[in-house]
Amino acid sequence: MAGRPPNYFNNNTQSRPLLRSIHTSHVPSFLRKLVQPHVPNSNQLMGFLALVISGGILLLLSGVTLTTVVLGLIFSTPLIIISSPIWIPIGALLFITVAGFLSLFGFGASTVAAFTWVYRYFKRSNRTEDDSNDSNVKDYTRAFGGYLQGKVKDTAPGA
Repeated sequence: MAGRPPNYFNNNTQSRPLLRSIHTSHVPSFLRKLVQPHVPNSNQLMGFLALVISGGILLLLSGVTLTTVVLGLIFSTPLIIISSPIWIPIGALLFITVAGFLSLFGFGASTVAAFTWVYRYFKRSNRTEDDSNDSNVKDYTRAFGGYLQGKVKDTAPGA
């Protein structure tokens, strides 16, 4: 046995200090949960990995998009400045044309609505009393009032 080298990894001759357990009797319960070791399960680990991977991909894509926009503005700015005498009148003409068509359609729709209202108003005024809505409302009120009176009689205490 003298020919064997010493085992430095499993040497029981050295004494280590004993680890003391953490006493949590005086710690509140919500802190006790933080002190206890937590090992995530596989579902939590996969969810965290999916979150990190998708977040990294989205961050990369947003960086590429921002870089593309900035480079596009850098390279197209001279063209925009040189051609601005053309773009400003074209933009003004386009704005006036679109505003004109929108106002034309808006005024046309309001004119059609006004003529429809006038037509229905005069058509309604030519009806007789029997056909008017007033007589229908009176009949409905009379019928509904009788219904309510019957309900009051049903619910009134011992009359």
